[in-house]
Amino acid sequence: MTDFISLPFYDLFHENGHVPEIRKKLPPLLTGVRRSILEIGAGTGLITTSLADWTPAEIFALEPSAGMRAVLLSRLGARPELLERVTVLPCDALSVALDEPVEAMVMINVMYAMESDYRKRLWPVLAAQLEPGGLLVFTWRAGGAPPVRPLKELDSRQVGRHTYTVSSEILESEGSDGEVCKARYLYQITQDGKVISEDEIVGHAYRPVWETLEGELVGAGFVQTEAPEGLLAWRLA
Repeated sequence: MTDFISLPFYDLFHENGHVPEIRKKLPPLLTGVRRSILEIGAGTGLITTSLADWTPAEIFALEPSAGMRAVLLSRLGARPELLERVTVLPCDALSVALDEPVEAMVMINVMYAMESDYRKRLWPVLAAQLEPGGLLVFTWRAGGAPPVRPLKELDSRQVGRHTYTVSSEILESEGSDGEVCKARYLYQITQDGKVISEDEIVGHAYRPVWETLEGELVGAGFVQTEAPEGLLAWRLA
């Protein structure tokens, strides 16, 4: 149900949000990748098709949400030249099992949805699916969980006569490790100032501090390498 509330807003706001920056910063990290990429949490394919444009690699686009996969497959259908090169995996990341290790893994705005125990179990699974020296890249923001704050508008887009707006508030910062926050997201469609549709999602987000994240990845056999601000890059030792 959560996916279907946010899905009509997803491309509108991600194309106007983090995606343009990722499209600037990620390609140089993938220079030389030619054989295979695993994208974890491919969503609707905003980055998937870009990966295919930047590299000649075969792409495995992992997305457990049926709603997101429907949009992803529709996007691929509009790019028939990609249909033989992109495989959509309908599984959870912990159960991914590829025929052979990939050269690179990409995870954009996904880690924030992973509770700490899940995340700790994930790194060894990914290490087993990555070739030695292979690259793992993901988005990350320093500082742990954000403080409590009231509802504020994040972005607004006009579509015909309707205005699509997403707002959020931080309800609680939780957890002894300082990485968990409880947030509320409000999705509204309005016309001439009148609300014609309104839904909300309340859930948790996870923002591990650097020391925690570094310890987990080093313990799983990864070594940090250089990456632009907002991204972290690791090589499998």
